[in-house]
Amino acid sequence: MASTVTTEPSKDSSASSRPGYGQLLRTRGAWTFLLPGFAARQPFAMLTISIVLLVQHTTGSYGAAGAAAAVTGVSMALCAPYSGRLADRYGQRAVLIPGVLLHTLSGVTLTVLALSHAPLWTVFAAAVPTGASVPQVGPMVRARWGARLKGSPLMPTAAAFESVTDELTFVFGPLLATALCTAVNPAAGLVTEAALTLLGGLLFAARKSTQPQVAVAGHARVEHASALRVPGVRVLIVAFLGIGTVFGGMQVSLAAFTESIGEPGLNGVLYGTFAAGNMLSGLVCGAVAWKVAPRRRLVVAYAALALVASGLWAAHSVLVLAGLGLLVGMCIAPALITGYTLVEDLVAAGARTEAFTWLTGAVALGQAAAVTIAGQLEDHFWGGAGFLVPMGGTVLALVTLLALRSRLETRSRARTVARGVGHRVPVTVD
Repeated sequence: MASTVTTEPSKDSSASSRPGYGQLLRTRGAWTFLLPGFAARQPFAMLTISIVLLVQHTTGSYGAAGAAAAVTGVSMALCAPYSGRLADRYGQRAVLIPGVLLHTLSGVTLTVLALSHAPLWTVFAAAVPTGASVPQVGPMVRARWGARLKGSPLMPTAAAFESVTDELTFVFGPLLATALCTAVNPAAGLVTEAALTLLGGLLFAARKSTQPQVAVAGHARVEHASALRVPGVRVLIVAFLGIGTVFGGMQVSLAAFTESIGEPGLNGVLYGTFAAGNMLSGLVCGAVAWKVAPRRRLVVAYAALALVASGLWAAHSVLVLAGLGLLVGMCIAPALITGYTLVEDLVAAGARTEAFTWLTGAVALGQAAAVTIAGQLEDHFWGGAGFLVPMGGTVLALVTLLALRSRLETRSRARTVARGVGHRVPVTVD
């Protein structure tokens, strides 16, 4: 498949020649997968908070609610990379269609079990396939960008755009889920999530023309080497685990905080403020022509994230918590964007969907651990104790990132990359 960028990639890295969002969105065929992709990933931001609010309502325990959400997150984290590998090998459509069907059925089953006050272990059992079948639409969209923009300087802009899109879903998703669960019915959030997953996933799967081509069988050994073999990917997984602890810790702790002050409806507003900071920061990151190396940008952004997240536990008012949440969100976006950008340089094309799903799976795993621990802290200690989880997770990940940052050295951008292209003609990068 030839590159479909509307203009030739420029070798000039200056700000004046840096392509921006306008040029990115003029890429031929982009809108055909962007719109259904946005619809398909929207439910992802609703899943955890919907489970937390439903199970907490039926059991009265944030610990049980966090554990149920954690089972979903762990299941997703373990299965997402294999879903990505299957998509690289057999095509995204072949993975998406059965996945969204299973996810819808599992989500409805979990809802019925929770509302009927079935034994908690049955809710956990239903949470396993619910998490395992979460459609990995975000990584699939990123892989489609990679297929359309091979070797183009638009790739960092595409990574920023996707981060903004992800965070836009995390602005609307928790707000929608919280409103449905508190104003309509505790099960309304999860039922809506399942319905949107089914509709959006099938629409996205229908866009066959933009999915990355699948290699012929004769090149399977080259195309499908695991992305986990790349040392830099393993370092990024640790960093994204820490980011996951921020998402999970804040979801549980914000819900507990707003309930403790008698304003549960503010939960979605506070989490939306956090996500809005991430989204706005992502927009800026995508518009800047960075001259600092990605590895250094990641370390700086992560250090800022750990510093700000360390102050969450001390916030005791809505305004202070909203301000800190905004700052935390603003620090997350640069780390996420830089991490995804590094994947483009570290991993061969034939394994990038898998690499992206390792990172999203790491976020889910960190989120799962965070909701479990934060839920226990909120149940047994003071209100706001759950905010210690984002602090601990980001600090530990920062220490690891500093110790192993040399493994993030990217492949030379000047050499010809043939690995991962398989049956195609080798593509010269830059």
